[in-house]
Amino acid sequence: MFFQLVKRNSRRSRKENGLFFASLLISIIAFYIILSLSHQDVMLFLEIMESDAVDRLLTMIPAFYGISLMILFFLIYFAGKFQMERRRHEFGIYLMMGMRRTHLFAMLLAEQLQSSVFALMTGLPAAVLISELISLMTARLVGIGIIGHRFSFSIQAALWTIAGFLLIHLTAFLILSGRMTRQEIGSLLVETPAGSKKQLPPFVYASALITGLVCLAAAYGMAIKGISWIHLNQMAFTLLLGFAGTMLLFYGLRFPIGLTASRARKDRQLLVFNFRQLQETVIHRSCSMAVSSLLILAALCCFGAGTATAYFYGHSEEHILDYTFTDHRTVTLDTLTDASGKADFSESFLTLTENILTADGLRSRFSHLFEMKTGHIRTTEDYDHAFQMDAVLALLSETKNSDAKRILLSRLDEDYPYLISLSGYNQLLSIAGLPMLKLDSNEASVYMDISSTAECIQLMNQILSRQPQVFIDSAPFHLTGTVQTSSLVTDRSITLSFALIVPDEAFEYYTQGDYSTYLNGVLNTSEKKTSLMEAINDMNEKLNRTELSYESYLQNMGRQLFYVVAASYITLYLAAIFLIIANTFIGVQFLIGQQKACRRYQTLIRLGATYDLLCQSVNKQVSWHFGIPALSAALSSLFGVRALFSGLLPHYTQNSIPEMLLVSAAIIFVLCVIEYIYMTVVKRTGTRYLLTLMEPAREE
Repeated sequence: MFFQLVKRNSRRSRKENGLFFASLLISIIAFYIILSLSHQDVMLFLEIMESDAVDRLLTMIPAFYGISLMILFFLIYFAGKFQMERRRHEFGIYLMMGMRRTHLFAMLLAEQLQSSVFALMTGLPAAVLISELISLMTARLVGIGIIGHRFSFSIQAALWTIAGFLLIHLTAFLILSGRMTRQEIGSLLVETPAGSKKQLPPFVYASALITGLVCLAAAYGMAIKGISWIHLNQMAFTLLLGFAGTMLLFYGLRFPIGLTASRARKDRQLLVFNFRQLQETVIHRSCSMAVSSLLILAALCCFGAGTATAYFYGHSEEHILDYTFTDHRTVTLDTLTDASGKADFSESFLTLTENILTADGLRSRFSHLFEMKTGHIRTTEDYDHAFQMDAVLALLSETKNSDAKRILLSRLDEDYPYLISLSGYNQLLSIAGLPMLKLDSNEASVYMDISSTAECIQLMNQILSRQPQVFIDSAPFHLTGTVQTSSLVTDRSITLSFALIVPDEAFEYYTQGDYSTYLNGVLNTSEKKTSLMEAINDMNEKLNRTELSYESYLQNMGRQLFYVVAASYITLYLAAIFLIIANTFIGVQFLIGQQKACRRYQTLIRLGATYDLLCQSVNKQVSWHFGIPALSAALSSLFGVRALFSGLLPHYTQNSIPEMLLVSAAIIFVLCVIEYIYMTVVKRTGTRYLLTLMEPAREE
């Protein structure tokens, strides 16, 4: 009999508290995903190239796990308190019928244990499946395909998930069950009335509303302009302004809600009643609604900014080259000359590399192999005056002051720039499908790496349109065309903030044969039919058996891929946790308030209110109760995501912020749909509770 009662009560509890049970399932899934991160295919691959960064990320996982347990404990405690309050009359009847308090305590613990086991049996398989899907989606996001993907199940992650979930779930209900079973029978059978708070003059609430809006505007302005990211003190002040502004905003909402209720049309059924209910909710729980809004805001910002950042790092990289081979030989006029005293390039680095690749049967797997030559001016030892560009600096000084001008001045403060051979760079442009450069013997083109902002490049192009004159070892050259930014090699650590692309004859003369040679390679299209990662991985294994020194696109993209994975997993995890807590908190709050207002609904029923009319009233109240914090968070998230982009992304990505904001807006819209689903669940729960009030109530 005892176990049948436990089973029936546990099943009924899951049915009546579907919102809370769904939140527990999502928590289990989030726990497993974050704890099994080290077993994901992408992370295992990243450990090969970015072991230090991955190790630092994985050391943060226990901290995320511990903080999540602490936050979810309070969520479970609060939601569990609501469940206990709804059943207090039932518990009083059990005690009146002779059930001992120890048996009641054991029954409650057995119910929660059964619910926990059922949640784990449902949530863990779903967590494993979703973990696999996320792993595949992350690999797809960066365009690397699937490399021998194997099903992975982390026993350690599963055990920690079970242990953490059972710990917080049972601890919360131990406390609640103990408190409930110690109450007197009379207090259990009597409904606890809602408390009351003193109303202040409307002027106070209006002032709080205006002050809150001002604080929020100041906080977002500081964050978007980058002031908050300068020092920890500024960041703390910005967060304090945002928190205080949100609290004051919700506190001041009593004024517009009260004003609307007083001026509402009296001929519309229960309209004033709905607003008075909402006004009372804001009066009694403005702080909790503000906290819920902040949690939703945190979820929207994490998901929006994280997804957009992952999208940016997954698509911003211009992929042209697959390999770069490095020539470690020293080629100078003093060490390698023929009888005429000219440089002897009878066996160039290209020829040497091709011979090695041919000997190992690898040359046919490359569609392109070409040399990229870079070097300094060697025709003079007066390095301080080897290059002069007074005309460029003069034109730049005529432009209006801006951040782009300041950055460009620091880059152009270069008396000894690199020179780039035109033929090699033209082959790079040809492979990329871009128009090739045409330079006369006294012309040069400007090269700046892709870390340059769009504003800097635009400003430099304005100067180049005037074809300013520069001097290379006193010889005049005209700068023509537009700024070139295509990466010279696959290794992104080799970047040139400012360089000149010159004709081959000028390059050979001014470098005097003393230059660095990089051999760039592009794999055949047939090598990329399955997966770029797989093709390069296979080639790396073969090249490791040769004497060639190389850098592959796969190795170079390791840090980029790390950013994608970190943004995808961590932000997804944090967003899920924040969203669960906020929505469950809001939903449970409304249901508690509805239960405490049961006598009002019973009075309306006696006055002739129908079930359909009461359901419409509850649905409107739920829409307002969820809509106010959710709408506030959605509007704030547009500024919050923009502020995160300003502070977290490198300066050269700022020109991509509009595109990233569009991605964030789409993600925020998806999360708003999730908010609507939560609202629907609470509406159904609320209308089911109304159905119980339609029956005549017995007074004990």
